[in-house]
Amino acid sequence: MKPNLLAISVGNTRTRIGTFLDGVLVDRTAFDHGLSTEKITEQLNAAYEPLRDSQDPVVILASVNATQAEQITQAVGVGLGLAVQRIEQDVPVPIGRQLDPETIVGDDRLLNAAAAYDVLKQACIVVDAGTALTVDFVDGAGTFHGGAIAPGAPLMLRSLHEHTAQLPEVTLAKPDEPIGHNTVQAMRSAAYHGIRGMVRELVEQFAEVAGAYPIVIATGGDAEVLFKDDELFDRIVPDLTLQGIALTRQSAMQTK
Repeated sequence: MKPNLLAISVGNTRTRIGTFLDGVLVDRTAFDHGLSTEKITEQLNAAYEPLRDSQDPVVILASVNATQAEQITQAVGVGLGLAVQRIEQDVPVPIGRQLDPETIVGDDRLLNAAAAYDVLKQACIVVDAGTALTVDFVDGAGTFHGGAIAPGAPLMLRSLHEHTAQLPEVTLAKPDEPIGHNTVQAMRSAAYHGIRGMVRELVEQFAEVAGAYPIVIATGGDAEVLFKDDELFDRIVPDLTLQGIALTRQSAMQTK
């Protein structure tokens, strides 16, 4: 049996919702944090509509933002009349881990790693380009080893604006050329090429430790802008975290 599922991934600045019917992602939506509970409930009701006549639908939430997760959990209870299962608290992500004791890892990193290995069945590196940028290694046996965490492009550019007197507020875009001939171009060039260079260096270092060059995949809101034309990447999977939630639900169903 494939899961009927409302998968909710609460990030640092945005929430993504995926509707899975018989294990297939049939609808997706996303919204920035800051919406009222009423607006969130509207989003949830629309996303849940395809599941109303399905068998044993569940709601599973992964989060790296406790405040937003609590607001959404309340909205699910009021708007849908359903309880929320939490990733790792109620349903464990089906992936091995080799980490330092007491290490706390974001739900999204574990879900991305599990979803990537489930498809590839070999060592891989997962790059998630969001508010934070994570570069994580999964070995050939499907064990998550951790990786590296850095500011993502939005955080990098926002920090420059907020902590300097003259630098403007800038959004990420692919620069036309590497040398910026004005301030906005210069900031975008640094964020774009700086992140790509950092990721490439980390991949090289991970490959040296692994003794082989793993497949590299990307996800996250800025992945398309940053890595679309980069031959380093095997593929870009925008819904990787949501796919990881569906995989987690499927694994839980099989172990019952």
